[in-house]
Amino acid sequence: MTQALFFTCDLCDAHEGDASGAFRVLPPVFHRFGAEQAFCGPVHTVRAPEDNSRVREAVNSPGEGRVLVVDAGGSLRCALVGGNLAQAAARNGWAGLVVDGCVRDLAELRAAGLPIRALAAMPLRSVKRGEGQAGEPVHIQGVPVRPGDWLYADEDGIVVADRSLT
Repeated sequence: MTQALFFTCDLCDAHEGDASGAFRVLPPVFHRFGAEQAFCGPVHTVRAPEDNSRVREAVNSPGEGRVLVVDAGGSLRCALVGGNLAQAAARNGWAGLVVDGCVRDLAELRAAGLPIRALAAMPLRSVKRGEGQAGEPVHIQGVPVRPGDWLYADEDGIVVADRSLT
């Protein structure tokens, strides 16, 4: 993970006139789970339609300081990340996770030491049908996020840019 000091409020101020779409702000619907620290890094995307098969594959591969962005379509019906997957992501060098859906095993998420943002906690786990795609552009709460974008998350919110801003 690039451990440069940043504040999303300052990034927003610096890019407030940018109408190009290169700088985007995710809506304030995400809650903090896992570690409390800010995180940033290049984005790897996974589309996971209530099936965490692609999420499992991603977190079990080298993260190399990237941020895993999971497009669950905003589903609140099941959790796509739990304690085992959070531990795998931390062990494999992922900078953090952003899940447009639910997580579970909150005590285990905290113990994994990985910063995670998600919509809610849900004790029901996902199915495993081998569905979903990785490495494709997604829309998170209506905001486009592409592989290779840079994501910055802190206590004030989450922003995405088409390049590193720090």
